[in-house]
Formats: sequence, structure tokens, C-alpha cells
Amino acid sequence: MSQTVILETPTVRTRRPATRVGKRYLIRTMGCQMNEHDSERVAGLFESDGMSKARGYEDADVVFVNTCTVRENADNRMYGNLGQLKAVKDVNPDLLLVVGGCAAQKDRDLVRRKAPWVDVVLGTHNLDRVLDLMDHAEDWGPITEVVDELQAMPSSLPSRREMPHSAWVTIQVGCNNTCTFCIVPAVRGVETSRRPGDILREVERLVDDGVVEITLLGQNVDTYGRDLAINGRRRPIFGDLLRMVGSVRGVRRVRFTSPHPNDFREDVARAMAETETVCEQLHFPLQSGSDRVLRDMHRGYTRSKYLERVAMARKLIPGLAVTTDIIVGFPGETEEDFEATMEVVETARFDQAFMFIFSPRPGTAAARMTDRFVPRHAIEERFSRLVSTQERISTEINRALVGSSVEVLSEGRSKRPGMATTRTRTGKVVHLPGEIPAGTELTTRIVSAAPHHLVGSPV
Repeated sequence: MSQTVILETPTVRTRRPATRVGKRYLIRTMGCQMNEHDSERVAGLFESDGMSKARGYEDADVVFVNTCTVRENADNRMYGNLGQLKAVKDVNPDLLLVVGGCAAQKDRDLVRRKAPWVDVVLGTHNLDRVLDLMDHAEDWGPITEVVDELQAMPSSLPSRREMPHSAWVTIQVGCNNTCTFCIVPAVRGVETSRRPGDILREVERLVDDGVVEITLLGQNVDTYGRDLAINGRRRPIFGDLLRMVGSVRGVRRVRFTSPHPNDFREDVARAMAETETVCEQLHFPLQSGSDRVLRDMHRGYTRSKYLERVAMARKLIPGLAVTTDIIVGFPGETEEDFEATMEVVETARFDQAFMFIFSPRPGTAAARMTDRFVPRHAIEERFSRLVSTQERISTEINRALVGSSVEVLSEGRSKRPGMATTRTRTGKVVHLPGEIPAGTELTTRIVSAAPHHLVGSPV
């Protein structure tokens, strides 16, 4: 009979030689860039163990599902995938199923109970243990190991990148904010910054490996370094870090995500403006345009403060593109509150917005506000209006680019036949005809525009 071992503290690891030479792995990733980066690290560990990437479930020996729990549909998708994988495992009993990520960190027992056919469940803090846990599962049966403190920075692990010209670099994990709708602090832990020297050494190694575009990752990059003593002082030093990374020889583009409007300061905007390699792109999550809802969300800023900081950034950074996140139907949101959000959208004129219907996440304060939940029909009607308004604004902004020439970096073959996908410094997708190798930099003339992409012709 198989056993499930639950370890709250990791065992001491002694690495053994690669044992899975010739076997194949498949990784399915849900959620944010943090999860994407974690999956690259898991792939790096798998390949260090002698494995190679599988084409699909049918030829995989190991399947790793990297889960998200930010919204309810992410949970539903995860359990749907695990249900499909049970059928695959019934056909191939030797298939090793591994579940990691935020849902595993938060709901370790639930995952085990709803999907007992899973061999390994591990959390966000002990990815470095995945090979040892797989060894245990093969020798002794299913195992769950979820720890509450970070064991190793993701960037300290080997990596297999999907795009050889572009890389994520973790500068910080965890979050100290208390946003009432967010589960991230519970699954990622307290804010922890990497030393600047470690970050720069990683960037230099990536450039030596052919990377030209760096994206710095953190839950709240604006407070990066506040937990470090730099020259005897503790203060946010993200602007300094941008300048340092941007000056590494061979780096052509620097991006970052995500800043927090409450902590965004002029020194970061000036670093963006004065560092040539830092792109003119700012993802600036609004969440709501109502001061009352923002207070209930514990966001720490008002709509006027938010708009002032957008205006400051645009003044200092010519050609800046601003994107945002917006939640519709937060508990207690009235029609007046929603109209306040629509007013901010019209005033700020975001290039793009990631718009979400409120999803109560167990373990958050907002999930307990059940007596204030907004009726579904009202949320859906508001969401439709918001999407329509934002798509109109995005179209207007993109159409203004038709006829202009812009610098783009190729990401390789597009899903559109005979086309390549490229991206501007401001983060806009531009489809171009022909085969353009990933990492190629070129100038294109914009010939047409849609809400979510542009079409260009090479110059």
C-alpha cells in the first residue's frame, strides 16, 4: 500500500548523480510570471537529472503542474487538469505526477484529498527539493512536503528558458502588504530581497549566454532592498538597481514587474527615464477607482494619488505606455464606486488593462465579506462596460501609431501562419510577415492596429 508522508521541515539533502537519463518531462504552468520563472527552474533541475522535454502527455515520464490560486478559475482549471491526468496515469501507471506552486502551498491537504493519484505535492518555498521528493515517491510512495519559509531563491537553481534571448531575474520574493483580496503573502511569504551583487552576477551570466532582454521580478519591486542593509542604511533602492542592471554591457532591454502605486517614487521614474536600456513601460495596478473600495482593499492610496503618480511618470518618461489591473465587483462595490473606476480609466487612458471579476479566495479577508458580495448579474454588466471602454481606448492609442516607425525585438514565429511576433519597447505586440529569428532587433513601420496588437512592415 502506498503511503503519504507530510513533512513540514525539509530533510537534509545529499545530491546524487543524475538518475533519469533518457526520461522525458512535461510542465504545465498556470498563473503569473513568478510561476513561469519557477517552471523554468524546475525544467533546469529536470534536465540536470538527465531528462529532456516531452512532446505531450503520451510520451512523458514526469508531469509537473505548477499551480495558481489567485482566482477561483485557476483552482478549477488545476483540478480539471489533474482529473485529465488521472486518465493518463491509469494508462501509464509509471507516470510520475508532481504538483507545485501556490495552490499546493495553500491547499496541500485538499490537493492530496481531491487528487490522491498525485505522487508529489510541494510548495513554493522548496522547489529545490523536487528531485529528492520524486526519488522518495518512486521508492516509497506519494509524498507531500510543504514548508513555510523559503529554502532557496529561485534564481539560485538551474534554468531552462523557453526564449534564449529573454530571461526573468528574481530580485525579491514574498510580500508585506495586506491587500484584502490577495492570497500571495500566505503562499509566498514575507518580503525577501536578493543582494544587488547576486542579481548583477546573474544578469552578467545571462548576457554571456546570449540574453539581451531582462525582466526583473518581484511582488512589489518598489520596496526592493528595504529589508537589506546597504551601506549601513535600510531603504528602497529599486531605482539604483534599475540603473545598475541597465548598465550591464550587452543588455539591450530591461523591464520589471510589478510596482505598487503606494510605493512608486520619482527616483524610480527618473531611473527609467535616464537609463537608456530600461523600457518605457509601466504596469501600474489600479484595482479600483473608488476611494472607499481602495480603503476596503487596503491598497494604501487614493484615486487622486494614483493619477498624480501616473502623471508624474508620464511627464518624466516620454512615450511611456501604462498598463493596469482592475477588479470588478469587490464586496460592497456600488454603481457609484464602479463609475469612479470608469472615470479613472477614461482619465488615465491605459494602453492595456487586465480586467478581472472578483473571486473570493479562501484565507483572504475579502472572502469573509459574504454579506457584501455583489450580485453576479450586476458584476457581469459592469465588467462588460469596462471591457468595452478599455478596448475603445486601447484601439485609439494603437491607431495613433499607424504610419510611425518603431523599434521591435523578435520573439520568433507567430501562431499566425507566415508571421513573426515582435514586441516594442513599450510592450506592444507587433506581427510582421516572414521568419524573423528570436532576439533579432529591427525597425518596423506600423500599418494597422487592433486593441491588443499591431501589424507592421519591416523597414
